[in-house]
Amino acid sequence: MWRRIQDAFALTDQGMKDFMRGAGFCALANLMLMLPIVVLYFTASDFIRYLDDPSVGLPGMALYAAGIVAALVVMFVTQMWEYRATYTAVYQESARKRIAIAERLRRLPLSFFGRRDLSDLTSVIMKDCSDQERLFSHTMPQIFGMGASTLVFAVMMFAFDWRLAASALWPIPVALVALLLTAHIQKSHTVKKNAASLSFADALQEYLECHREIRSLNKVGAFQDELDCRIDRFEREKIGAELAMGVAVCSAQGFLRLGIASVIVVGTVLLVAGQVDFLVFFVYLLAVTRVYDPINVILQAIAELMDMSLSLERMRAIENEPIQTGSTSFEPQGHDVVFEDVGFAYADGEDVLSSVSFKAREGQVTALVGASGSGKSTAVKLASRFWDVSSGAIFVGGVDVSTVDPETLLSAFSEVFQDVVLFDDTVRENIRLGKKDATNEEVLAAARAARCDEFVERLPNGYDTMIGENGSRLSGGERQRISIARALLKDAPIVLLDEATASLDVENETYVQAALSELLQGKTVLVIAHRMRTVDNADKIVVLEGGCVVEQGSPAELREKPDGRYRRMLELQRESEAWVL
Repeated sequence: MWRRIQDAFALTDQGMKDFMRGAGFCALANLMLMLPIVVLYFTASDFIRYLDDPSVGLPGMALYAAGIVAALVVMFVTQMWEYRATYTAVYQESARKRIAIAERLRRLPLSFFGRRDLSDLTSVIMKDCSDQERLFSHTMPQIFGMGASTLVFAVMMFAFDWRLAASALWPIPVALVALLLTAHIQKSHTVKKNAASLSFADALQEYLECHREIRSLNKVGAFQDELDCRIDRFEREKIGAELAMGVAVCSAQGFLRLGIASVIVVGTVLLVAGQVDFLVFFVYLLAVTRVYDPINVILQAIAELMDMSLSLERMRAIENEPIQTGSTSFEPQGHDVVFEDVGFAYADGEDVLSSVSFKAREGQVTALVGASGSGKSTAVKLASRFWDVSSGAIFVGGVDVSTVDPETLLSAFSEVFQDVVLFDDTVRENIRLGKKDATNEEVLAAARAARCDEFVERLPNGYDTMIGENGSRLSGGERQRISIARALLKDAPIVLLDEATASLDVENETYVQAALSELLQGKTVLVIAHRMRTVDNADKIVVLEGGCVVEQGSPAELREKPDGRYRRMLELQRESEAWVL
């Protein structure tokens, strides 16, 4: 049973232990809140006995005071234990959960990220983990702990006088059933609210990321109108979800109050009939008001649990995603990259590569060329196991890459892509990402080799200058040179280039190509190119078309083929270069 609860609420093993401990302390603390009623009962009993027979005498006032102080101390201590066992422990579980999800994401194949957008994943890590934190600090311990304490208290009430107990407790199961019957209504509102929230987050992120393009196209007003509509929709769905929950909970809580009326009616009848004394009747009236407080909390907690069930489902979905596994031992015989009859398709089933076979030799440059959508970038990313092949196999130095742990495999690869990713940190630390334990001297040497000195000396703090989010304070060529410096510092035996100079001006392209010549010496190089002159000096060219290899050989061999695809691409590019305004 406990394992099912752990899986249902996406708890770690330690989190489940902390939850059980918290629920136990919650039950104990809730039971101890009944102590004032117990002290009051015995105190009133002594006074009534004294009034009936003064000869029995009264215990000293000090004894009554000691009982009150003892009750307060016990209540304080148990409440403190409950706080430490729920809130403090839950915050630690929330931290563990965020780290666990981040680690899971780190080990998932990139195909997963193609199915989930950034706003969705951010919502899981931030919002859903916060929902779980609130769930297990405010909700679940109360449901289990207060439920257990209420059950114990109900047994005691029935043992003392079953008639008054039945009249006090009958509304509780009815209210719980009534609330559970509205679960499907609340869930439907929650689904709509979450969808509206994600839609709003997507639109806001798109607006912020594409603000320059939106302004240049004079579409600010249209985008803001669309954003306003999504905000209004989210507000409506949020109000609807809160209203559905509020009506259900308040109705169930209001129904509980019938128990007070029934205790008054039944107690009065029993009192008139002489079947119960006034003090017992009075204590039951006090008890029934106290026993409903935890039930009110439980009703709220159950409704909140219904609202958060989708958050838990999203967290479990990530945890159940299959991860890429493999050996952490990688000892290739050289670094030739070999594709053998490789096929690949994305989740939608459309084939991207089909029966692709070629060899990229160590110490040589192998260029992949072809029209957009021919599968060049996919092939390069399959080599470094960003995805796993659907059929066939890829070997690095004779080792099947699918048998190697992705992070271990990537230690043999350096990537320089057209879209450079930088962090809001200094130039120095962005380069150091290539080798986390690199010394300052090693970082500077890689930067000089990548021709970074030319622009860094103009920065206000040199290599310690903050470059902004994704290098926003740098030009495209400067960002590209930092990426190359990072790859130089890593000094991996296999280099992947995805049209690294395509968007650069002539001067920056010259700098970047000089830096690349430093990087590529003696390495296995796979380069993607759209401009044929970029790969004219490659050792081997593989021409892809429709996900298939249609030609491969040296540039000279392919240029000599009368009807060859590569020759046709060269001719078309020469014609486009001759075009003028």
